[in-house]
Amino acid sequence: MAGICMFIFKFGSRNNADKVITSKFEDNFVRIFNLRLPLMDTVHVFLKGLCPSELEKINQILIQQLIQKRVLDKFRYHGRYIVAVDGTGVFSFNHEPFAGCPHKTSKNGKKSWQVYVLEAKIICSNGFSISLATEWLHNSDDISKKQDCELKAFSRLASKIKKMYPRLPIIIAADSLYPNNTVFNICNKYNWKFIFTFKDGVLKSIWNEIHSLYPLNEDQNRQERLKGKDKLGWHIEKAMFINDIEYQKHHLSWIEYLSTYINESEPKERFVHVTDLDINKDTIWEVSLCGRLRWKIENEGVNIQKNHGYNMQHKYSRKNFWAMQNYYQLLQIAHLINQLTEKSTIAKEAIEKADRSIISIVMDMRASMLKEDITKTAVEHLFTSIKKISY
Repeated sequence: MAGICMFIFKFGSRNNADKVITSKFEDNFVRIFNLRLPLMDTVHVFLKGLCPSELEKINQILIQQLIQKRVLDKFRYHGRYIVAVDGTGVFSFNHEPFAGCPHKTSKNGKKSWQVYVLEAKIICSNGFSISLATEWLHNSDDISKKQDCELKAFSRLASKIKKMYPRLPIIIAADSLYPNNTVFNICNKYNWKFIFTFKDGVLKSIWNEIHSLYPLNEDQNRQERLKGKDKLGWHIEKAMFINDIEYQKHHLSWIEYLSTYINESEPKERFVHVTDLDINKDTIWEVSLCGRLRWKIENEGVNIQKNHGYNMQHKYSRKNFWAMQNYYQLLQIAHLINQLTEKSTIAKEAIEKADRSIISIVMDMRASMLKEDITKTAVEHLFTSIKKISY
């Protein structure tokens, strides 16, 4: 609980979390949660010896509860959860922090070690970006083999997701690294659908077929609609799709989405995706939007965790790989708990009315815990006054 608390209240370091020990903050914490706050050095010793899979099980239980209680149902597409996959660098070292840490060598011969993680998150249109499963890049003991990479890690991550959530219907959304036969086969094996960003020139055989089919499909498969107006004028959205593109044993569809100002020819935004979902004139807008939601793993996920108080890139552990993984998992659990609060209808309305940022509100919460006497009766009264939490 102490480790999660460090991230929920966005202390940013073990040292900052320790500063509230033996203060009124701890007294209030005991009244509310009936738990004491240990020193973070004690927590650190525990996390060094705790197998990371144990904390992953806690996160899994929380996700299963959300699914069973249908909290995320309204954000599914045709019954499937959209799961974005993306990798990010967490730490960089000028020495090997643990055996098997991936490394790279610069042009001047300088070697650096990169702690890199591949994350799968359930993403929703309301901004939810919830960790479903995590896979760390880690080199083999056999140094003759190539270093671990994101696509190798995806194979392990996919297997982990299927084992943890065997019947979960999902759509994998990922960037332009993922459109390849290996990934297509993995998704097909697990009965998953996919929507991948599709850059020009990737899988040239598919692009050749798209170019040959485009003139035949342009009239019947192109859609347009007004999007809205801003200071520069009206936006118009255009979408085009092509079905039945064969690649290896897979039948794919291609989508191009453009957003332009009504009096301009050059697009303001352009997104291209390849998918195995069924597309027609009625579904093209929704499928394209599902593909574009992938950005939420970077914005509402990684960016929030790095730059909005969680301090993900802080080295909570510098040498022990288990501890590194466990701090990261505690951060994911804390972020999940905070999102369930911040993105509730009642909280969003209150935040909008107050015209405050989330981080400033958290700072006020910390100040209240440090200076005020918060009674258990007051907390219970607050909880009972909230009849229903909606999103």
